[in-house]
Amino acid sequence: MNYKTLIVGPIATNCYIVYDNSRDSAVVIDPGAEAERIIAALEENKLKLKAIINTHGHGDHIKENKTLKQKYNCPIYIHKDDSDFLDNPDLNGSILIGNPFTSPKADHFLKDGEVLDIDGMRFSVFHTPGHTPGGVCLKIDGLLFTGDTLFCGTVGRCDLPGGDGEKLKKSLKIFDSFPGETIILPGHENKCVLSIDRNHNPFLKADFNQ
Repeated sequence: MNYKTLIVGPIATNCYIVYDNSRDSAVVIDPGAEAERIIAALEENKLKLKAIINTHGHGDHIKENKTLKQKYNCPIYIHKDDSDFLDNPDLNGSILIGNPFTSPKADHFLKDGEVLDIDGMRFSVFHTPGHTPGGVCLKIDGLLFTGDTLFCGTVGRCDLPGGDGEKLKKSLKIFDSFPGETIILPGHENKCVLSIDRNHNPFLKADFNQ
């Protein structure tokens, strides 16, 4: 399994293109801005977009849902608890930057514990509320896409609409179950190895999660 990272938009959101060369199929995770760059990357690699997955519903992760869906006629996936963010500029935060926008509604709701099979690409879904009610992490092979739940060295903020610090604490416990060599691919900033983040991220310490 391969992936490409595009850093998009004014707050440097990580948009990921996950693809299987043997099938020329791709999934875009969090197309937060700059649709033209995302489309160019797909076309450069001769990839067919099969799905859009949003790790959560904030505007910097969903802005280009509409453009990509219109171009590729592919489904949008999000957890049900964040589905209202898609068509509500107050919830998705786009109204705060003076550019309110909405996304098409989701075609499928992600569920905790499911294995999502998209043209042979199998994503394990983990519901991780805290940053938002419907935040999810997605694991495929040794890659873990954590959205704004977990960053390398810190975690997502909980003071935005729908945020909940106590729920985030509980969500962080899932990272105890993954192998140390798992690659963390967050919604912003750099990737890291989980074993290293366990040693340096205070929010992954046992005393924080008690």
